[in-house]
Amino acid sequence: MTRTAASSGSGQVTGFLVRNSSVVMLVLLIIASAILSDAFMSRGNIFNLLRQLTPLLLISIGMLLVINTGGIDLSVGAIAAAGGLAVAIMIPLLPFDGFAAVLTGVLAMLIFGGLLGAFNGALVAWFQLAPFVVTLAMMTIARGMTYMMSNGQPVRLPYELEATAIFDAFGSGGLPWLRLPWPVVLSILVIACFWFLMQRMVFGRMVIATGSNETAVRLAGIPHRRYIFAVYVISGALAALAGIVVTSRTGVGTPVAGLGFELDAIAACVIGGARLSGGKGTVINTVIGVLVLGLIGNIMNLMSVPSYPQQIIKGLIIVAAVMLQRFGRDRA
Repeated sequence: MTRTAASSGSGQVTGFLVRNSSVVMLVLLIIASAILSDAFMSRGNIFNLLRQLTPLLLISIGMLLVINTGGIDLSVGAIAAAGGLAVAIMIPLLPFDGFAAVLTGVLAMLIFGGLLGAFNGALVAWFQLAPFVVTLAMMTIARGMTYMMSNGQPVRLPYELEATAIFDAFGSGGLPWLRLPWPVVLSILVIACFWFLMQRMVFGRMVIATGSNETAVRLAGIPHRRYIFAVYVISGALAALAGIVVTSRTGVGTPVAGLGFELDAIAACVIGGARLSGGKGTVINTVIGVLVLGLIGNIMNLMSVPSYPQQIIKGLIIVAAVMLQRFGRDRA
C-alpha cells in the first residue's frame, strides 16, 4: 500500500508538472536569471523587458485565436511592418495634428490590418484554402507593400508635430504614479479583453470548438466559417497595432520591422500549451509563453551572449514544449 501510495503521489506530481509546464519553465527561468545577473531584477530592466515584449504579445494573442481554429497566420510580421510604416506616412499628411491625428492614424491602421486579415480569413473560411499557403502569400504581399510605400527607406515621424510627441510619450513614458510603461498598460488591457472574450463569451467557446472538431460544429448548424474569418481579422488588426507600438518606441516606420514575429508568436503559443492542430490554448498561457521567450533573450543579453546561441536555445525550448504536450496526451 505504501509503495502504491508513493507511486500514485509521484504520478500526481508528474502530471501537475506536465499540465503546468509553461509556468514551471517561467519560474525556473526567473530564478536562473536572478542568479546569473544582478541587473535582472532591477525595475528598469523589468519594465524595459515588458515594454519590448508588447508587440510580440499583441501578435501572439491574435495568433492564438487563429491556432485555436486549427489555422496558422504567417503574415502577422509583415502586417505589423505595414501598419507601423503606414501610420508614419499617414500622420504628416493629415490636415490636423495632436491627439486627433494619433487617434485617426491608429483607427485607420486597425482597419487596414483587419482588412488584410479579412483577405486571409475569406480565403481560408469560404474558399477552404490552406492557411499556411494563404498567409504565406499575404506575408509576401504585405512586405512588398511596405517597400513600395517607403521605397525601401525608413520613414521618420516629423519632430515638429504634436502627434510625434504623443507617440514618443506613449513609447517611452508611463503612468505617473506607478511609472508603468504605457505599452505595458496597453498589454494588460488587451490581455483582459481577450481573456474575457475567450473564457466568458460564446465567441471563445465556438473558436475552441471549431478547432477541436470542425465537422461536429458544422453538423450542429453553427456558422463556423464566420468564426474562422473573424479570428484572421482580429489577428491582422492586432498585428497592425503591434506595428504602431514599434513605431511609437522608435519614431520610425521601417519596411523591415516585424521580421520573425510570426515565428516567435507561434513559439509563444506552443510554449504556452496551444495545440497546433487546434482546440487548445489559453490567453494566460500564451502570455507566459511570451514571457519565457523574452526572458531567454533578456538574460542572454545581460550576459553579453551573441544572438545566434539565443536562437538555438529558443528552438530547443520549443521542441521541449512540444514533447511535454505529447507526453501529457499520452498520459491522458
